[in-house]
Amino acid sequence: MRKQFRHGLVPSATTTNDTSSVPQKAADAVFVPTQEHGFNNKVQGYDWSQGLDYGKLIGSYITTGFQATTFGLAVNEVNKMLAKRTEPIPENLGLDEFEEDLFIKRKSNCTIFLGYTSNMCSSGIRDTIKFLVQNKLVDCIVTTAGGVEEDFIKCLAPTFVGNFELKGSTLRESGINRIGNLVIPNDNYCKFEDWVMPLLDEMVTEQKEKGTKWTPSRIIEKLGRAINNPESVYYWAAVNNIPVFSPALTDGSLGDMMYFHSYKNPGLVVDILEDLKRLNTMAVKASNSGMVILGGGLIKHHICNANLMRNGADFAVFINTACDFDGSDSGAKPDEAVSWGKIKKDATPVKVCADASLVFPILVAETFAKHHFASISK
Repeated sequence: MRKQFRHGLVPSATTTNDTSSVPQKAADAVFVPTQEHGFNNKVQGYDWSQGLDYGKLIGSYITTGFQATTFGLAVNEVNKMLAKRTEPIPENLGLDEFEEDLFIKRKSNCTIFLGYTSNMCSSGIRDTIKFLVQNKLVDCIVTTAGGVEEDFIKCLAPTFVGNFELKGSTLRESGINRIGNLVIPNDNYCKFEDWVMPLLDEMVTEQKEKGTKWTPSRIIEKLGRAINNPESVYYWAAVNNIPVFSPALTDGSLGDMMYFHSYKNPGLVVDILEDLKRLNTMAVKASNSGMVILGGGLIKHHICNANLMRNGADFAVFINTACDFDGSDSGAKPDEAVSWGKIKKDATPVKVCADASLVFPILVAETFAKHHFASISK
């Protein structure tokens, strides 16, 4: 007696020949019967016979697999934030009418926290961030010192596209700084120094004469108003009362300027605790909370930790290339944040393992931009 084995025959296990049981054992191992499963979404890429339709192309990502599917899930997650944002604030919360600080006042039914590392502002992603801030599509920003100063420096002089292979020693001799495949002339930082030093003088004077308590967010607000340039992210943040938190504001060129300034006109004090109170208060008061974080490190942890104060964010999208094998918070998957109470247990957070310069503009196009342009066309 012989059994059918795919395209050939294998001996039956009932045969008296002992060696005949070996192929049958292999067959039993390979052809384990499929049990009932709950998978319903068939893998399907874009149908190019339809011609070129970018909306349908991006829409097909969710059934493509790998990071394309993860990207599709991120689109869904951000759209959930935006849908919640359009709902009325529950009556039991009401308007945040007694909050005197306009920057941390509850503005909608979903407070959206945007975080990004400095390289995002160095790159053209800055223009996408500016769109979000200019149109009040996010409520709070957390970034690094570089994420602040690069915006202002670009208002004074351009950053250029180079390549990853440019030799550091040669660039150093030419007074050129490299960020990946971007290059920034050292003269740009000299222009930044000329612009920012008088403003630091003003801060010292105001602190001494009016008792002003400077925090990183209030410094960034002052600089945003001073630049008075609609190309600036932080100009729009100041105009639209969107707070920008940068707890490590001294870790960059701006810190260098503060260092040099401390010898010329000492006395400036920067209070980071007051900003922590402002950020945490925003999270605690939020009716619902959403996090969109590009990159890792300080900015990722600072936003997540603020949301711990409300027992977790309702929505979260992380975009970064860090891995979790080393225990770093940068590479940690969202489920690790759930264990800390930084994301709610019933949330559906998404981590997209990708370079944000590739995927963030497309994510914004499929979410924030569609939402914005649909609302203004009504």
